Amino acid sequence: MNNRSFFVFFMCLILNLSASGQNQLIWKKEVGGAVFSSLVVHGNNLYFGSHDSVLYALDKADGHEVNRFKAGGQIRSAPLVVDSLLIFNSSDGVVSAVGLHDFNVRWTFRTQGEKQYDMWDYFLSSPVTANDLVFVGSGDGFVYALETRSGALKWKFSTGAVVHATPLVAQGKVFIGSFNGFFYALDALDGHLVWSFKTVGDASFPKGEIQKGAAMFNNSVVFGCRDYNIYSLHTTRGTGMWNKKETGSWIVATPLIHDEMAFFGTSDSHRFCVMDAKYGVEKFSYQLNMRVYGEAVVYDKQIFFGCFNGKLYKIDASMELHEVFQTDGSVRNYSTVYDTNGDFKEGFELYGSNMRDSEQKILSLGSLLATPAVDQGVVYLADANGMVYALKLQ
Repeated sequence: MNNRSFFVFFMCLILNLSASGQNQLIWKKEVGGAVFSSLVVHGNNLYFGSHDSVLYALDKADGHEVNRFKAGGQIRSAPLVVDSLLIFNSSDGVVSAVGLHDFNVRWTFRTQGEKQYDMWDYFLSSPVTANDLVFVGSGDGFVYALETRSGALKWKFSTGAVVHATPLVAQGKVFIGSFNGFFYALDALDGHLVWSFKTVGDASFPKGEIQKGAAMFNNSVVFGCRDYNIYSLHTTRGTGMWNKKETGSWIVATPLIHDEMAFFGTSDSHRFCVMDAKYGVEKFSYQLNMRVYGEAVVYDKQIFFGCFNGKLYKIDASMELHEVFQTDGSVRNYSTVYDTNGDFKEGFELYGSNMRDSEQKILSLGSLLATPAVDQGVVYLADANGMVYALKLQ
């Protein structure tokens, strides 16, 4: 190869590299705290809460701050956009509604108080809406139904344990799990119990705690559990359709149901799974090197999900796994946790005597716990270091 040919080859290589991976970045912005709540795109803005107790609105085109609201506690729930309101849950035990455009307070509702179940209890229950009511769980053990316009209490239901799962409202019922290991179907109008289901439990986690939300598939609800199982229950009877145990690993992430498949990540087995949603048969599995707690999203026949290792992945239409993006923190700190093979480096113990220190090292990778949002060919991410990214999808 002569010098000119080598130069052309080299420049083509550089251009190809520049057209992929990190160089898909449109903008990035740092906010004042970790972001664990899911991101919401509405109109021209991106909305989310942060550990700095601020609800943010960023312009989705360039990331500049449009508005902010300072709450009384960490906002670890996704904001709900309804009737020109933004409604969210914060760690001070207050559900708040602010104006979508001016961020002025419209109403607040104070629960009996929030609590964190343990160090891996990263999320609060996110409000959802149906029939002019807002439904939300709380660390005080209650599930609440509030009037959308006023925040007035319509009904509440006690589970007796932390409720940080996001409600699923369908078929006139509110489906929600609790850290007591029960999954409930409540009447959406008055909150009376329609049925309940007790998870199996495990020797290590006998309560079978349910940490996040459920997904609907035909006449079943599908959800993960800390007893290592993923369950499918009949929506009318509350009886089991199927369940599958993930050896030695919680299933925290809310499943994404797409094309009759359930897509979800696992905790300590560090896998991402694709399962037949009707029969519970695993179809595909992808080995990662860290947990997935956030929900996957689908765009243009591709599945996107974030991982605690600070990487965004996609599964394409051919069911091939690809690494799409790596957060700044992951690029900077990856070698403090992993060796060159992507395994935990010698001396690093995830659950050793200094678990909290190890967890902080993992989070410093810019862990992606927040469920991403995809809009018009752009995916929006936020990480545990408070970095927010907008990436153009190819």
